[in-house]
Amino acid sequence: MNETTNDILLLAFGSFGILIALTFVGEVLRAREEPGFVNPILDTYMTRVQSWWGMVAFVGIALLMGKIGVMVLFAFASFAALREFLTLTTKAKADHLSLALAFFVVLPLQYVFVGLGWDGLYTVFIPVYAFLLLPIVSALRGNTDRYLIRVAETQWGLMIAVFCVSHVPALMTLEVEGHEDRTVLMIAFLVMVVQLGDLLEYFFGRRIGKTCIANHLSPKTWEGVFCGVVCAAIIGGLLSWITPFGVLGAMAMAAAASLVGMFGSLVFAAIKRDRGVKDWSHLIPGQGGFVDQLDSVIFAAPIFYHFTKFFYA
Repeated sequence: MNETTNDILLLAFGSFGILIALTFVGEVLRAREEPGFVNPILDTYMTRVQSWWGMVAFVGIALLMGKIGVMVLFAFASFAALREFLTLTTKAKADHLSLALAFFVVLPLQYVFVGLGWDGLYTVFIPVYAFLLLPIVSALRGNTDRYLIRVAETQWGLMIAVFCVSHVPALMTLEVEGHEDRTVLMIAFLVMVVQLGDLLEYFFGRRIGKTCIANHLSPKTWEGVFCGVVCAAIIGGLLSWITPFGVLGAMAMAAAASLVGMFGSLVFAAIKRDRGVKDWSHLIPGQGGFVDQLDSVIFAAPIFYHFTKFFYA
């Protein structure tokens, strides 16, 4: 095994150790509750920890498989997330062709361009070419009823479920001096700091949070966000050895990605509230769908990618 594989295995075992500790804490708190009493905060915490077990396993296997494994995993995640998003949007029969193109042409091409490393194309393909093409296809069908809403929702779905998610495997295409064969580890870094920061934001927000960020939308508090970002920065510093950023750079990158991810989850909460649903889907029993699990990473991925490219690539 090479050094990169050893580091991936070390991260996986370390992550499982953290999850065991988090699960133990949750079970201890649950044991202290009165028999028959249901604590929704504790249940949500345990649900998030449980989702992490599956996420660590899948991401770890994909990283060990290398570029192909990562591409397949996130392409599948994009497909599932796009399906979840568009299921909740306004559609008409006139949109069937544009939807088919979105799923079976735009999505695969985006990942082909990422796989080939054509950054000049995959960074503009969806926000420029797909945004211009799909409205034309729908307009040619002649149905103008709620046309702007239908087109905008399809474009939004492509942006968050395909464009943003594809920037996670796109990290492997960056040429970072002295880190050429270890760019896959930046994916592990991004996912870990964002997801752990999100989990700790939830924990501290429920424990010490008092100032709500957006009333009637999300229970997130400024105190929880602050603690979550600080914790993400600390975790980033501890994981700096797998990145080309250095300790301070890793802390700054982790804090930026975590902060963007937390506010991104507010956007998804607003969409769900607008549509009157609790979860994006029931694909993962008791834990919602892919968008529910990836909401923070979706917003953080392109920011993290461009910061890395601008400052280090």
